[in-house]
Amino acid sequence: MKIEIRDQRLLELIDPEVELEQLASGFIFTEGPVWQGEEGCLIFSDIPANKMYRLSADEDISIFRDPSHNANGNTLDRQNRILTCEHATSRVTRQNVDGSIEVLASHFGDKELNSPNDIIVRADGSIYFTDPPYGRVERVGVPRSQQLDFQGVYRLDPVSNDLSLLIDDFDKPNGLCFSVDERRLFVDDTARGHIRVFDIEPEGTLSPGRVWAELEGEGIGGADGMKIDSEGNLYCTGPGGIHIFDPTANYLGVLRMPEQAANLCFGDADKRSLYITASTSIYRLRTRIPG
Repeated sequence: MKIEIRDQRLLELIDPEVELEQLASGFIFTEGPVWQGEEGCLIFSDIPANKMYRLSADEDISIFRDPSHNANGNTLDRQNRILTCEHATSRVTRQNVDGSIEVLASHFGDKELNSPNDIIVRADGSIYFTDPPYGRVERVGVPRSQQLDFQGVYRLDPVSNDLSLLIDDFDKPNGLCFSVDERRLFVDDTARGHIRVFDIEPEGTLSPGRVWAELEGEGIGGADGMKIDSEGNLYCTGPGGIHIFDPTANYLGVLRMPEQAANLCFGDADKRSLYITASTSIYRLRTRIPG
């Protein structure tokens, strides 16, 4: 594993001798990894292929959903159901226990969402997701005009199912994650190459926020998928690989990837495997700190 160390504390998180395992390859552009603990498998998207896949514990690959409507980000809700951001349909959907697909959000007011991109669920069941326009272009979506004149971050209320626009001043909002105590929300902006942080108010709305960190470095890739470990260190895709910050935004270093990294998640029973979707492949890296 090639590691760019910017702070020696990075070695408390990552063993410099650890092997970066390529578990599967031959895809077009992988995204949206989510670890499904009950089944012990990884679910992920291949956006241009219009499919979602399952990677089992014995590293067998099978189709999970076909077609996926150019699915991008995925997560689990508190009932272990998979929530998916669909580029082609501008929808957020949920797969119920019986396999049926339920639409949770598709419009804001009378206009279609742009193309929901990444998604997370808070402990109270509220759903937060980003909505850039990437799914309205060739290859990763269906070309069509954008109906909304902004790119927002939204919250879906778990009781009323009301959709609230939280922030509308992003250029290309993309990855998002909560702090460990869920009092703050981190959202990155691909076009601007930075991560912003917002305090979450009691009713679920957000404070005005501020720029928390800038992604710096050389190599292919940008601000995209983002996760946090159990000690509050933040992992975000960026130029050249996975960029890691401590809880106070100090730059610890970069995990250099052989392909463009788009997203990541922690998995396995001990939550110490970092699964990375990177262009044509799925990679796994064992960490010293669980997610």
